[in-house]
Amino acid sequence: MSVIQSSAPELYWLAATCLLSALLWLPYVVNRFQELGPPGWQWFPAPDPLPRAAWARRTMRAHLNAVENLVVFAPLALGVVIAGLGSPGTAWACRLYFCARVAHYAVCWAGLPIVPRTLCFLAGVAAQLFLAATLLGAG
Repeated sequence: MSVIQSSAPELYWLAATCLLSALLWLPYVVNRFQELGPPGWQWFPAPDPLPRAAWARRTMRAHLNAVENLVVFAPLALGVVIAGLGSPGTAWACRLYFCARVAHYAVCWAGLPIVPRTLCFLAGVAAQLFLAATLLGAG
């Protein structure tokens, strides 16, 4: 167990989520190299066409969704720690958020129907709402 995980588990899960978000681009970039070859050296290359592989299009959208939601999650997790409001509930919410993002990406990659994807997304939103409620005094 790391020092961060034992003293501020919210920061541990925030760091894990940031690392996850930083790496989610790898699969679809590999696909880009497979489909288009290595990039040229032009200053202004032609716009990338959409990937032909459906899974690559889905993972691109899942990565974008993860980054968009990190902008909401990160300040909430940091706020809880800075305000000294960390609790087992907030630690659990941060862990839930991380797991929801992993599940959302996996469901998107696999091309599962909208219901599991939406449930994964909503689990992350629930974690964000819990953190926000904690900060606003309702948690």
